Amino acid sequence: MAKLYLFVAAFLLLSASSAASQSLNSSSDSIPGKDSSAVSRQSVEHLQLFAKDISWSNNLVLGLLVPRSIWSPLPRVLQIWLRNYIAGIIVYFVSGSLWSFYIYYWKRNVYIPEDSTPSKEPIFLQIMVTMKAMPLYSALPTLSEYMIENGWTKCYADINEVGWPSYILLTILYLVLVEFGIYWMHRELHDIKVLYKYLHATHHIYNKQNTLSPFAGLAFNPLDGILQAIPHVIALFIIPTHFLTHEMLLFCEGIWTTNIHDCIHGKIWPIMGAGYHTIHHTTYRHNYGHYTIWMDWMFGTLRDPTAEAKSVKNM
Repeated sequence: MAKLYLFVAAFLLLSASSAASQSLNSSSDSIPGKDSSAVSRQSVEHLQLFAKDISWSNNLVLGLLVPRSIWSPLPRVLQIWLRNYIAGIIVYFVSGSLWSFYIYYWKRNVYIPEDSTPSKEPIFLQIMVTMKAMPLYSALPTLSEYMIENGWTKCYADINEVGWPSYILLTILYLVLVEFGIYWMHRELHDIKVLYKYLHATHHIYNKQNTLSPFAGLAFNPLDGILQAIPHVIALFIIPTHFLTHEMLLFCEGIWTTNIHDCIHGKIWPIMGAGYHTIHHTTYRHNYGHYTIWMDWMFGTLRDPTAEAKSVKNM
């Protein structure tokens, strides 16, 4: 049954992507009387829109936080990397700090029992692991922006190029493909012993409620973190994707991973919340999914935290 679901989903995904690509290309290729030079000029203008968006992002982050005399002379790719590095650090510390303050101090002992609150030592270790990995984490969005700016992907710069209905559909398809990719990447990082031993085990030393915290969300071997995020980039070659939406979703990973490592079961179906992910950290064989429970349900690896709690209570 899972294979049937997978086949149908893949067929719909490719059909919708193909239709959207044809629609996107038809705006320039099928205009009567338009010669090849005009199409080429339009292509250059299209890529310039990406360059404009990237420059805007650079100015937004670097312009506010770094003296222009430092970053402006840098090669463009280093400007992009520096901006992603600074933005990544900000997202990590702001989301982790605010959420930790809320659950450990403001709502002390409401969501997390006192004996399950992580001590300073594992949190400090998680921060150190993340900071060591952040320079390499920042290379992935830098690479994706380089490929987008050079026209190697199916990205588009303006929602009006496809229209809002297509934008919504394509974004959903993008998220489905990313969810599928992250599920299988995560699962193989467990199933292939050498990958688990040398990459993923770094993250799984946090396997109890009193060692998991919002700061554990990005505490990976850097190659492990990149492998799990790379479906975001692979999807750009398959699904026409809005550039700034892709960027926003990639950085939202930092916020999402903060949430799923707080050990609080939100009970919002079908979201793969922290209740599910805490089970993953204790059994190692369940709940590999990222945003939702659907992939685990389809491939037989789902374990429900509510059912788990009832089972423990009845013992």
